Order: sequence, then structure tokens, then C-alpha cells
Amino acid sequence: MTVNPNEFKVIFLDIGGVLLSNGWDHATRFKAAEKFGLDYSELNERHHLTFDTYEEGKLSLKEYLQRIVFYQPRSFSLGEFQDFMFSQSIAYPDMIDMLSQLKSAYKLKIAAISNEGRELTDYRIRSFNLDRLIDFFISSCFVHFRKPDADIYRIALDIAQVSADHAVYIEDRPMFVDVASDLGIHGIVHTSLSGTRKELENLGLPL
Repeated sequence: MTVNPNEFKVIFLDIGGVLLSNGWDHATRFKAAEKFGLDYSELNERHHLTFDTYEEGKLSLKEYLQRIVFYQPRSFSLGEFQDFMFSQSIAYPDMIDMLSQLKSAYKLKIAAISNEGRELTDYRIRSFNLDRLIDFFISSCFVHFRKPDADIYRIALDIAQVSADHAVYIEDRPMFVDVASDLGIHGIVHTSLSGTRKELENLGLPL
């Protein structure tokens, strides 16, 4: 579907899986378990029991790690474990560059809608200079809602001061795109740079 590009005011996007690697997904937890000699199944079970609370901004990273790792003495420090977590983030520069071009070409606002804890969010914004591209961050740890709760998208629309049909949402998880689309936001399931570029062209936003 081609839409008049003048109708678009904002591009919403996820950070993990779109601009950067995921911050703390199952693959990274598995690597952490291997590196620090932890039982992955136990680590993962404890993670799932409490991670939502951390992502909603109701726990600090220290408190979260005390629940999943440091509930018993360890031969490594909390700081060492945290540093490992942070070090796993990598950027996708081609996506960042494309979105920067898109923002400039069409005078768009760029806003992140992400599920992430505060310390990871702060680290990733600073380390990858995301605030040069992104105008505002609707992170679960800031607004206390997590995707797929539709309210996080409603909050994003309110902050951006746009109606849903004036917004595009780029996200690598189809369910989250479906929720945004149900609200009338133009959704793109991100699987590759070329695929997302083509979807944007179909919306009337070629580069």
C-alpha cells in the first residue's frame, strides 16, 4: 500500500533486533552461563520469574541480578557479570544510517518503543549515541508498560502527538507489530535491511 509520505510524522521502532543486537536474550544468557559456570536452566527459570519486573522499571539491575545469579556466593563479582552483559550489545550501522537518511529526507521524528531495563537502556543509548537519531524513548522501564501491552503504543502516540495513521512502526517481532497495527499504526516486520527498505518504499518513503 502506498501512502502519501506527507502523512507520516513519526517512525516508531524497536531497538533490540532493529538498531542493535538484543540486550539480554536467551542466547546471551546462555553465553553468560557458559562463561561464569552457571546452570543455564536454573538461570533461565529465575530470569523468567522476575525479568518482567526489571523491564517495567520496578527493580534495579543489581536487584534483578541478586535474584537470578547472586542469591548465593559466587567466585565473580556483580560488576564483572554486569560488564559482560553490557559488552554483548553490538550496533547495526547500516540500519542506523538508513533511518538517519530517512529522518532527514522526510523531516520525521524517530522514537523508540522498547522492552528493556533502565541500566541496559542507559548504557545502550550512551554507548551507541542513539540520542543522535532517536528523539524520544518510550522504554518499558520509563513508562512501566511492556510490549505487547497496547498501552505502551498509546503512550507513544500521545507523546509524539500524532494519530496512528501518521505513524510507522518497525519491529522484529511479528506479534508486537500486530498489536501496533490493530491500533492503526503502519507496521513493518523487520527481518533484513533490504526487506525493511522495500516496505518503506511501499509506504511511499523511498531513499
